[in-house]
Amino acid sequence: MQTFIDEDSLVVYEALSSKVRLDIIQLLSQKKLNIKEIAKALSLSSAIITSHINKLESAKIIKTEKVGQQKISSLAVDKIEINFPKKIFSAFDVDFISIPIGHYTDFSIKPTCGLASDTHFIGNVDDPKYFMLPERIDAQILWFTQGYIEYQIPNLIQVSNNLEMIDITLEISSEFPFANDNWPSDITFSLNDVEIGTWTSPGDFADTRGVYTPEWYPDNLNQYGLLKTIRITSHGTYIDGDPLSDITTQNFSVDSQIWKFRIEVKEDAQNVGGCTLFGSKFGNHPQDIIFKTYTS
Repeated sequence: MQTFIDEDSLVVYEALSSKVRLDIIQLLSQKKLNIKEIAKALSLSSAIITSHINKLESAKIIKTEKVGQQKISSLAVDKIEINFPKKIFSAFDVDFISIPIGHYTDFSIKPTCGLASDTHFIGNVDDPKYFMLPERIDAQILWFTQGYIEYQIPNLIQVSNNLEMIDITLEISSEFPFANDNWPSDITFSLNDVEIGTWTSPGDFADTRGVYTPEWYPDNLNQYGLLKTIRITSHGTYIDGDPLSDITTQNFSVDSQIWKFRIEVKEDAQNVGGCTLFGSKFGNHPQDIIFKTYTS
């Protein structure tokens, strides 16, 4: 589950602001329980436990199913990620480009794979030839198990400016048939044919529906990804602040007309767990791939 620093996420924070509810989560992490079993374990009345269960359900942290005459509760998520607003570097001049995920210029992929717009699947799933359809530019989600997809981005830096930093932000996850939140995948990023690092995606998520995932899209397919920012600086490359590689801005010439950005799952990767990309009308973040250059 992903949350944000906004009013809509308050229900999650409020659900976690109680020792009793934290104790319930701890109990349900071990096994599924009914109200009476939870009440007995915590030495509280069933009425009190029911009230706490309702708050955890409203936050979509737990789910309750009817089994025979009993209502059985279980955890609906195994982690919660909080997305903070991005820090702004006002001291630099910033060039900003948003690249729709369907605007790739090259690819070589293996199934499972597929594309969908915000209204329907594009071509047949698990057949790479449909990645060549003109309709691919409307894609709002795409996925593949192994191979690469590449984007060309115009270089807007003025020749008189010095490159200080590059940010690439995208919503991304692994790829598993249907979904699996414990499915690591080593995803390698390259810029202008320079490998800038490999990040291991932890999984492919369908524990809750994506905030922007359209209603027609099935519940049991990948719903959202993780919003990751790759930052190339004068002293190294980072992903969400964690070191990714020793590649710096000095590895790139600002004279080229374009930037080539490649996302790849290599055949010889330790974890060949695929890749899913989410556009502005899918997943949890209303954005496409954001490419920013900071200059002085």
